[in-house]
Amino acid sequence: MRKYFLLILSFLFAAFELMAQTPVNPSAMESHGKIYVVMAVCITIFTGIVIYLIRIDSKISRLEKKND
Repeated sequence: MRKYFLLILSFLFAAFELMAQTPVNPSAMESHGKIYVVMAVCITIFTGIVIYLIRIDSKISRLEKKND
């Protein structure tokens, strides 16, 4: 129980440490056009995950029909 308490306490201290940092200028990424690259990568990853889940679902459905 003590280990869990220390673990949670260390996470809280880490969170407070991260909140104490100065924020990055949000327009810095926009001014260099890198925000569009980040968005393109996120959309590509999300699309890939969705396509993968749809394919897995169709394969599972096909196996279930074959089993019945």
